[in-house]
Amino acid sequence: MFAATLTKYSRSLPIFTRKNSQYVSTTETNGTREITLNHEKTKNSLSLDMMSDLTEAINRNKDDITLRAIVLSAKGNVFSAGHNLKELQSSTGLEQHKLVFQKATELMKSIIQSPVPVIAKVNGFATAAGCQLVATCDMIVCSDTSKFSTPGANFGIFCSTPGIAIGRCMPKSRATYMLFTGEPITAREAYESGLVTKLVPADQLDREVNEIVEKIKLKSRRVITLGKQFFYKQIDLDLLEAYKLGEDTMVQNINIDDGQEGIRSFVEKRNANWSHK
Repeated sequence: MFAATLTKYSRSLPIFTRKNSQYVSTTETNGTREITLNHEKTKNSLSLDMMSDLTEAINRNKDDITLRAIVLSAKGNVFSAGHNLKELQSSTGLEQHKLVFQKATELMKSIIQSPVPVIAKVNGFATAAGCQLVATCDMIVCSDTSKFSTPGANFGIFCSTPGIAIGRCMPKSRATYMLFTGEPITAREAYESGLVTKLVPADQLDREVNEIVEKIKLKSRRVITLGKQFFYKQIDLDLLEAYKLGEDTMVQNINIDDGQEGIRSFVEKRNANWSHK
């Protein structure tokens, strides 16, 4: 019955193919927006233009209730090599250097503040700010041949901002190993360290991500949005403050339309009919 309901719902949604930019390509199908880093000649580096295009693609029509999940992927064997170092040479000036990192922060915030889950689909090497981009996503699914690194210290630029992201999803000793040595870790090591959500063979990567997205689509968008907002607010609070915020959020959740619909559907032993509002 769930499958039938999902199929019926998916068919009611629009299907779009977005026009490609120079740096990213975007497709939107049945509520899933896949944004692909598409600039192989720079190893998908996070140039100012790339970051602007990614941020725009993540934020586009984000309050449209037909949007249910965002997938970030990349073309080629490098997911992203991090910042474009040509933009960080002394000749480009201090103001541009500030702009680069402001743009990076804006991009990371767009992922955290997206009302729908953002899933990184990694089949390649994610390094430096590219690793930061991946680690900032809500979930990370990678192939068994992927690698991750924060090698900035090797080039005289410590990966401070990437360390913010990996330090919040990995144990301290694993994160500091990556930051202080610059050595890459394997997909298996990333999974065992908590950086990666799911680890699968490359030929199963698309299927695994699709299965996760379809499970998300069975839920109320409004409930998922509320839960995501709460999760990122509470994570930096002390325990008692987090519980107080949790109490307030639970009461709010119960009293929205989809909260009551969920309770009714459970009591009546039927599938929920979500409004997503």
